[in-house]
Amino acid sequence: MIPMKLFQSQVADWMTREPVTVASTASLAEAYNLMEDQGVRRLPVVDRGVVRGIVTLSDILRVIPLIGEDGDRETRLMMSTRRVSDVMTYDPVTVQSEDTLLDVAERMLEYQVSGLPVRDGQRLVGIITESDIFRLVIEALSEADVEE
Repeated sequence: MIPMKLFQSQVADWMTREPVTVASTASLAEAYNLMEDQGVRRLPVVDRGVVRGIVTLSDILRVIPLIGEDGDRETRLMMSTRRVSDVMTYDPVTVQSEDTLLDVAERMLEYQVSGLPVRDGQRLVGIITESDIFRLVIEALSEADVEE
């Protein structure tokens, strides 16, 4: 059984700090390459220090122009003139760093999202994803096995 106290942990204890971000004016190719280079599937969109949105790999792949069957994804993205602002989700659901993981899990389920930007006031301080929640569950189950 997973102790409820773990779900009362603060977001700040489980989030990824200083996440990779992208500007709304960046090209889709830039955002895609940033995701590939950093091994992430979503990027908070930040302009002048303010969280404006979030863009996911799925958002980008959904709008890649179909340019022949032989063209690879990167080539098709490079030929696109579209910007992050064209495909991002504006005003995304966010959480505060002092919120609990239970708050996060409930918001993810309610809004059917797999990651949330984390703010401290208006400033972006991290991102928390379903993988972070899975990590908590695995740690809790591992501890439960040790206790038995």
